[in-house]
Amino acid sequence: MQAGSKLLNALSAAALSSTVLAASVITIELGTMPQAFAAVVNRIEVRGNQRVDAETVRNVTQIRAGQNVSDADVDAAVTRLFGTGLFSDVRARQSGGALIIEVDENQIVGEVIFQGNNKIKNEQLAASVQTATREPYNASTAQADVDAIRAAYTRIGRSDAVVSVRTVPAEGNRVNVVFDIQEGDRTRIESINFVGNNAFGDGRLKEVISLRESGLFSFLQRNDIYDEDRLRADEEALRRFYFNRGYADFRIVSSVAELDAAKNQYFITITVDEGERYAYGNINIDSTVPGIDGETLRGELKTKTGDVYSAEQVENSLVDLTNAVANRGYAFAQVTPRGDRDFANNTISIDYVIDQGPRAYVERIEVRGNTKTRDYVIRREFDVSEGDAFNQVLVQRAKKRLEALRFFKTVNVSTAPGSQPDRVVVIVQVDEQSTGEFSVGGGYTTGGENSGPVAEVGITERNFLGRGQFVKVSAGFGEDTRSYNLSFTEPYFLGRRLAAGFDIYRTENSSSTAYDITRTGGSLRLAAPITEDVTAQIAYNYKEETFGDDQGVVVRDALGNPVVSNGAFQYATCANSVTAPIYTLSPIINQAICDSPYTTSSISYALTYNTLDSQQDPRDGLFAQIGQEVAGLGGDANFVRTTARASWFSLLSEEYDLVGQLSGGGGNVSSLGDDLRVFDNFFKGQDIVRGFKYQGLGPRQNGVAIGGTNYVNASAEVTFPLPLVSRDFGFRGAAFADAGSLWGLDNVDNQLGIQGEDFALRASAGVGLIWASPFGPLRVNYAAPLAKEDYDRTQEFSFGFSSRF
Repeated sequence: MQAGSKLLNALSAAALSSTVLAASVITIELGTMPQAFAAVVNRIEVRGNQRVDAETVRNVTQIRAGQNVSDADVDAAVTRLFGTGLFSDVRARQSGGALIIEVDENQIVGEVIFQGNNKIKNEQLAASVQTATREPYNASTAQADVDAIRAAYTRIGRSDAVVSVRTVPAEGNRVNVVFDIQEGDRTRIESINFVGNNAFGDGRLKEVISLRESGLFSFLQRNDIYDEDRLRADEEALRRFYFNRGYADFRIVSSVAELDAAKNQYFITITVDEGERYAYGNINIDSTVPGIDGETLRGELKTKTGDVYSAEQVENSLVDLTNAVANRGYAFAQVTPRGDRDFANNTISIDYVIDQGPRAYVERIEVRGNTKTRDYVIRREFDVSEGDAFNQVLVQRAKKRLEALRFFKTVNVSTAPGSQPDRVVVIVQVDEQSTGEFSVGGGYTTGGENSGPVAEVGITERNFLGRGQFVKVSAGFGEDTRSYNLSFTEPYFLGRRLAAGFDIYRTENSSSTAYDITRTGGSLRLAAPITEDVTAQIAYNYKEETFGDDQGVVVRDALGNPVVSNGAFQYATCANSVTAPIYTLSPIINQAICDSPYTTSSISYALTYNTLDSQQDPRDGLFAQIGQEVAGLGGDANFVRTTARASWFSLLSEEYDLVGQLSGGGGNVSSLGDDLRVFDNFFKGQDIVRGFKYQGLGPRQNGVAIGGTNYVNASAEVTFPLPLVSRDFGFRGAAFADAGSLWGLDNVDNQLGIQGEDFALRASAGVGLIWASPFGPLRVNYAAPLAKEDYDRTQEFSFGFSSRF
C-alpha cells in the first residue's frame, strides 16, 4: 500500500487536470496490486484430521511447497476441501512461510435408520437416499434425502407425509442417521376437469389418461395417485389422441394439480385448445434418388385423400416407405413428410420426400437406467445395430416397441455425435417399472364347464429374470371345478422375432353336465410375425380326457334321474352301458364315456390379422383368425378341424363413445378314416348365440347334447358408457343381436332319438352390463331367444368373464 500512497501524492502535487489520464494511471497501478499479497509457501501444516491422511488433504488443495500463494489460491483450496464431503468445517491461514489448514472431519455414518414407515419398505427408502453407512455424514445431503423421501411418498399418494432427520452419536466417532416419518393419509384425486374441449366430453378424455379420480375400487387399482411424471405422460397421451383424430393443431394450454392441504385432495385441471379437424388433401411421393420411382411405392402408404388426418398413419407410412426403400438397396435414403395445411378447407396435403441422406452409421447403442432388464432385451427391439446405416425413422419405431413392452415407465431415445463425423451414438434411457402381478379374482359364471362360483389365484411375470420372458402360474377353484395352468413364452426364440412357448394345464369338472370331465394336457407353440399386422402360428398339442368317474357310471331311470338305493347312487359297469339307459339317456354318449380315457395328439396352425387399436378395450380395427387342427399323430383321435372367426370394431360416435362391433365365425370337423368320436364334435350354446345354455343348441339324442360337425355364427353389438354413472367405475352397457347354428353328425348310423342333424337358424337379442373390474372384465347378459327349436335349451341370464373378440 506504500507504493500506492506515494503514487497518489505525486499525482496530487502535479495537479494533473486530465481525468482520463489519472484514471488510466490508477487502473494500471491497482492492476498490479494483487501481486503484493502473494507469498511463498514453504510448507503446509494440516491440523485437526483424525481419519483423513494429511497428505490427502495437501493433495486436494493443489498447493505445493515453494509456490507463490495468493488469497484467491487459498480460497480455492478451501472450496476443494469442502467439496470432498469429508469435512464439516475448513479454515486456512498463512503464518510466516507456512499455510496452516485446520479441519473438522465429518463423522462416519454408522447406520441409516427409518422409523414410522409402513407403506414403503426400508430397502426402497434406502435406495432413494444418498446417505449411506460407512460414508461421511453430511448435513446438506441428509436434508436432500428428506426431500427425496417426501417425493417417494408423494408417488404413492401420500403428499402430506412429514419427514425429519436427526443424528444419534455412536461409538468410534460415528453417528447414526435417523429419518423419522409420519406417513399420513392417502392423498386422493378428488376431480379431473377439462377446459376448452368441445369435440370430446370429459368422460371420453378421462379414459385416454392414466390418472383417475378416487372411487370405490381405487384402493385396488391405485390409479388415483397423483404423480407429476404421470401427468406429463397423460399430456402426451392426450396429444396422440387428438393428433390421431384429425386435430393437428391441438395443444395443451396448461395442466395444473392443486393440493387442498386441509382435505388432502388433488384437483386437476387440464386446459386444451383443440383447433380445427383436418382431413387428408393430396398425397404425393417425391423422390430425388435416382432409381426410385415414388409412384411404385404408393401401396406402402396408410394415408388416403379424404380420410381423417392421423399422425399415427403418417408415422406408419414413414416406416413402411423407409423399409421399402432400404430393401431396394438405398440404406441412406431418408423419407421426410411435408405437410401443407389448407385452412379454408381444413385439409392437410402431404408430400413424402425421399432424399439421399448423409452417410451416417450407428457407432454403438448405449442403454442406460436398466437395473433388471438385460441390455439385449432392449437392443433386440431395434432394426438397426452397431455398424448399420443410421435411420431416425427406424430408431423411433424401436422406441414405440419398447414402450409397448410395458417394462418401463418411460423410454427416451436420443443421439450423440460419435468418434468420427459419420458416426452416431444412440442413447436409450429407460425408467423401469414393476412387471410382476399377483392376482386374486372371483365371480359367478353360467354355462360352460366351470358354471357356478369361481375363484382364481395367479402370478404373472412379464419380464422374467429381466430376460423379457412371460410366465404365468394360476389355479382356479369352483364348487365342483378345479383348474391349474402354467404358461411360458420366449418372445425372441433363437435370437429371432419368434415367440416360442409351452402351456400345461389340468381341469376337473363335475357340475355342468351329467358326467365328470377331467382333462390334462399341454402344447408347444411357435408364432412368427409376417408383417406388423399378420402373424403365423403353429403348435403341437397333446391331451388326455376322462369322462365319468372312477366308480363307473350312475344308473338312471327312463327320465334320466339317478337311481338311489339306501341313500347312495347305484352304479353300473360300462359293459352294460350299451343295453341299459345308464348315466345319460344317450347311448352315443354312454358308449363314449365307457371308452374313455381318450388321448389326442395333434398339430395346429393359424394365421392372425390384427389391426385393433387396443387389445384390452378396442374401438377401431379388425381381428381375424383362421386355423386348422389335424389329429392323428398317435393317440385315439383322427380328425381335421377348421375354424375361422373375425371381429370388426368401429367408433360410431366420438362424442358419446359408442363402439360398434360385428363378429362372425364358423367351423367344420371331419374324420380321417374311422368315424368321428362324439367328443370331437363342436358343442355350442351361449358362446355363439346368447340366450341358450351351454351345449344348449344343436343335435341331441333323447334330449342329450351330442354336438355337431359344423357351426356358423354372427353377432352385432353396440357398447356405450352408462348415463349418470362415473366412468371411473368401469361400467359400460351393451345391446346385441346374435344368430347361428350347429348341425351335422358323423356317428349316428342305426341310432334312434336323433334330433337337430340338419341346419336350423337360432337367433336372439338382448342387453348386457360390462364391468372392467380389478379382477378382469366381468359381464352379465339378458338375451331373449327369437328363433329356436323345441329341443333347444335356453337360458336368458348369463354371467361370466367378458371377452370382446
